[in-house]
Amino acid sequence: MKTSMNFKIILTALVILASDKLTLAQVTAQPNVIIVFMDDMGLGDLSCYGAVGYKTSNIDKLASEGMRLTNFHSPQGTCTASRAALLTGCYPNRVGMHGAFGPNDALGLNPNEITIADMLKVKGYKTGMVGKWHLGNKPAYLPTVQGFDEYLGLPYSNDMWAVNFDGTTAVPGQPRYGSYPPLPLLDIRAGQNLPDTARIVQTLDDQSKLIGTYTDRAVKFIKENRKTPFFLYLAHSMPHVPIRASAAFLGKSGTGMYGDVMLEIDWSVGQIMKTLNKLKINDNTIIVFTSDNGPWLNFGNHGGSTAGLREGKGTSWEGGTHIPGIIRWPAKIKAGSVSNAFMSTIDILPTLSAITRAPLPQKKIDGLNVLDALTGKELATLSDRPFYYYYNQNDLEAVRKGHWKLILPHKYRSYEDVLPGKDGFPGPYGEGEQHNLALFDLRRDPGERYDVKEMFPDILKQLEALAEEARTDLGDNLTSRGGANRRLP
Repeated sequence: MKTSMNFKIILTALVILASDKLTLAQVTAQPNVIIVFMDDMGLGDLSCYGAVGYKTSNIDKLASEGMRLTNFHSPQGTCTASRAALLTGCYPNRVGMHGAFGPNDALGLNPNEITIADMLKVKGYKTGMVGKWHLGNKPAYLPTVQGFDEYLGLPYSNDMWAVNFDGTTAVPGQPRYGSYPPLPLLDIRAGQNLPDTARIVQTLDDQSKLIGTYTDRAVKFIKENRKTPFFLYLAHSMPHVPIRASAAFLGKSGTGMYGDVMLEIDWSVGQIMKTLNKLKINDNTIIVFTSDNGPWLNFGNHGGSTAGLREGKGTSWEGGTHIPGIIRWPAKIKAGSVSNAFMSTIDILPTLSAITRAPLPQKKIDGLNVLDALTGKELATLSDRPFYYYYNQNDLEAVRKGHWKLILPHKYRSYEDVLPGKDGFPGPYGEGEQHNLALFDLRRDPGERYDVKEMFPDILKQLEALAEEARTDLGDNLTSRGGANRRLP
């Protein structure tokens, strides 16, 4: 029986070889995939992107062994929306996801949507998730019904708990009292009901153990699945506040708690890289390292850096959506390469589809296959692609093509002209409002300071036309336009 089965596998491989001109190695050795997704980490938080005061040596090594992306973007600068975009390859409003769901929200990502995990399971991948989910915490929406074989992590953000900013338990009369239920650390497998009890994250000391707990589980998953293709989605809860490093890293950066946490995250990446090397599966493992959105700037020294970009998390300005991106795949991506091509987290799903030959979802997606760009080839479609910045439930706030970005009239929370908080306590938001159309040339003005629409009227018209196309497709609540192609949960 075993000989017959081996013959059938070889015969199938030969048929595919004849029809698709693939090498035998490509047929028999699907690459492993690891996505490390940070929370609220800004463009300026890694030393390979210019961070000052501490060194993220392992992440820098990841970049030196792969490709560093300098023009990488999230389609929306907030938690739930950005995670839906990553996993589905869609603008988050297309699949009905927006904002940051709270523990008491009944919404979640529709299980009928195809996630990266769903897609790769068709090709025989083992799939595991560790860390922050935030796409619905009801049993019908958890990772184990969205394509993942197992899940360990928090179902939503680590600040959604009944604990004050100084770490004390909230009591009646305090703002956070009664707002949130206990924060559970879930550990479940596909086909299981939720555990009767979950570990409860109760203190800042408990929070300090999250990075280590996540890392241990990620390494365990890799070891257990080393002989089969696997997909690991490691979504760290930090450096989203509240931040806390474990005892081994406290005070090590010399720059305060944020630097200490970044060093521990860097250690976590190093543990994964060491494991891959030890198991001799490094060369054919793809690692994607990026963030969900920009930093939460009103937390001051407990928030990250935008590297000088305008505004931060929760906005459609560059500081909210322009994020670091590193992709390493020694078998295919040239070590030490850098790409300035415009790419987004929505491109990861279709690119992995092309790499693994897993079928794309039948429903419309918005991302592009950027494999050629990752392997050093020019991809003209990346400079010509339109890109839409939505916020709230369906507000079209900006449109981009190439290095041109059109900001549409809208109100937004602002971090400018207000002092941030300190040591875990937030400062206030300002109130920003863009009254008129504004055009920015990001090639020369990445900080979005100089409106040049009067100088480039033809570009203005082109981007206004793209905005109308977006409204026809997805709608726009700001202009009371309803799109035809949104899929609500």
